Amino acid sequence: MTDAAMADLLRAEQAELDIRYARLDELRAETARTLAQLRSSGTAGTPAARVERDAFLALNAQNQQRLAAVEERLCIGRLNMADGTDRYVGRIGLTDRDGVRLLLDWRAPAAQPFYRATPAVPDGVVSRRHLSTAGRRVTGISDEVLDLDRFTASHASTATLSAEGALMLALNAHRTGRMRDIVATIQAEQDEIIRAPLAGVLVVQGGPGTGKTVVALHRAAYLLYAHRDRLARSGVLVVGPNARFLRYIEQVLPSLGETGVVLATAGQLFPGVDAQGVDSPEAALVKGDLRMARLLAAAVKARQRVPAGPVRLDVEGSTITLYPGDVEQARSRAQQSRKPHNVARVRFAGDLLERLAGRLAKVLKTDLDADSRPELINALRNSADVRREINLCWMPLTAERLLRDLYADAEALGRLTPRLSAAERQALQRPRSAPWTPADVALLDEAAELLGADEAQLDEAGRVAAAERAHEVEYAGRVLDMIADMEPDAPRMTTADALAQRYEATADRRVLVDEAASDRSWAFGHVVVDEAQELSAMQWRVLMRRCPSRSMTVVGDTAQTGSPAGASSWGRMLDSYVGGRWRLAELTVNYRTPGRIMQVATQALAESGIKPSTMTSARPGDWPPTAERVTGELAATLIRTVTAELAALGDGRLAVIVAAQAQPELARALSGQPGAGEQVVVLSPAQCKGLEFDVVVLVEPAAILAGSPRGPSDLYVAMTRSTQRLRILHQQPLPAALTGLATPEQAGRTPR
Repeated sequence: MTDAAMADLLRAEQAELDIRYARLDELRAETARTLAQLRSSGTAGTPAARVERDAFLALNAQNQQRLAAVEERLCIGRLNMADGTDRYVGRIGLTDRDGVRLLLDWRAPAAQPFYRATPAVPDGVVSRRHLSTAGRRVTGISDEVLDLDRFTASHASTATLSAEGALMLALNAHRTGRMRDIVATIQAEQDEIIRAPLAGVLVVQGGPGTGKTVVALHRAAYLLYAHRDRLARSGVLVVGPNARFLRYIEQVLPSLGETGVVLATAGQLFPGVDAQGVDSPEAALVKGDLRMARLLAAAVKARQRVPAGPVRLDVEGSTITLYPGDVEQARSRAQQSRKPHNVARVRFAGDLLERLAGRLAKVLKTDLDADSRPELINALRNSADVRREINLCWMPLTAERLLRDLYADAEALGRLTPRLSAAERQALQRPRSAPWTPADVALLDEAAELLGADEAQLDEAGRVAAAERAHEVEYAGRVLDMIADMEPDAPRMTTADALAQRYEATADRRVLVDEAASDRSWAFGHVVVDEAQELSAMQWRVLMRRCPSRSMTVVGDTAQTGSPAGASSWGRMLDSYVGGRWRLAELTVNYRTPGRIMQVATQALAESGIKPSTMTSARPGDWPPTAERVTGELAATLIRTVTAELAALGDGRLAVIVAAQAQPELARALSGQPGAGEQVVVLSPAQCKGLEFDVVVLVEPAAILAGSPRGPSDLYVAMTRSTQRLRILHQQPLPAALTGLATPEQAGRTPR
């Protein structure tokens, strides 16, 4: 194609892009005006009018966010169809004022051929055009011809016939520290997973760099588009391995037009707790074991005590006796209810108070009847002795208190955990002040399930709800009275209570996602779990509670499992929850890690006896991985290496990956260097999961191997984070698979 012909094509596509951005600007302006009018309109009017105003405010605010998030790469390409029509595909759907389609949402069924059409099965597509843009400017065009005969007959031969240009451009771009969406470059095997049915558990298995995370996020966006009515009521939860990872992915869904998703780590799934503590491998293994569920159940039951002998109680100057048999019978009835501990406590206390009321009536020489019972029960409730004994026999508990008491009491651990070894019990012991760890969060959730809400929490929640309800009913009543005064002959079509209830239902629908993040009992419509191989059996129990429908997208790679309590097999982890009712999809192309690096990483993993996932790298890479033996001070050599790599890299990101034990020291050594904390980060293998960098400097592979029971998997993860270059620095001997690597001097700096 001549330069002049390409310039003509660019001008034509620029004109089309301008039309679509102009429409986007119009919609933004209209939404801003609507919001301004709604906010200035006040809250006067009927409750129905107030509901309508608030609903429109929420809808337009969400729409404003959605329109603002799609500024970059609004239009990604065009389909030239066999029927002579064109379909422009982009981040959202757009129509002009007359309803003419300007842009197809990438998730729409009509946009599917953009990702799946092939020369063998063109699906009515003559050619597929990818647009490269910078801001609002078209910078490049790449056409794939799927039906050459029709293309030649109906188009001038001005196309570039590169099928992979857009993909290769994206793969070779510098990393920014934020994951970008792949809406312009979704491949056929990825698209099939993205558009898979909502129901059931879909496991997406794939090796490093196969796009598991970004596919899962695009799937969440697709499901919210295709099943809006269902998921808008219940929300979507995305669970990631750590907070750094969540920051890395947090812009992907907004850029796809979706903001109604809860992002959380496994350490944030218990409201009010953001677990930052770190467990020893031994403690993590024990806490993740399903035996902990039985331990917690035993710990709760142990708090339902029977006194050793009779207890004398003072009630307003009168003395009555509480017998162990009274407590035993009341406890038995409460336990038979199968209610959670704090809920069953209400029945336990009620039974005891009834028995004690009969004794108090005898002491006072009065009958226990409908008239005297309330007064006698009230006297018992006000007795410090009675309250003390009821609490000693059946104390209201919180999950936090139960777990802290258990960890700090070696004697209780020994008594309640006969199935655990002495070493396992020792791994659980810690002071009450120790910070919560992610593994603790699963146990807190299990404990909360066993305990239920205590009386004080229920009473307080009830008082708040009742007060809010009374306020709404009072307001609705005043409005109805006002309407009746204005139109005395008109029939009253509703009640204040019904009108207030209508407002509450609508308000609840508007705040579902906000509430979902803080409500332990919330049932999500769909859950996406990334790096799912890291989750323990106890953590899976939490997720199953969050999603009773078992509609999940589970992505991971069992060859990369780093947690000692993690999965070695999807079947072993999931079958106990969903039987065999889960399906497996595999990603087979590595888009991140060049083939040269991947070959060495795979050899290192296979050397340890772990079978890597089968995959092919999309590109060989320009640089071979290198290894350098450090004879002087390691930190000084690391600083020189990082400085040299940054000078060659320019833009982009560099990670130093090191065994967890050495991470703080090397982070301090690099803290004063240019780019530290922004362009350069120092991470452990666990901290770098799911992330990618242009350059990785891997320090002491032998220390990573020896650093945990899953050392080979940790090393595999560390070696596969790079999109361009991998440099290894070591003082200890290298694993056998890495001994033949070239030195930096032998490899040189020229791509080859």
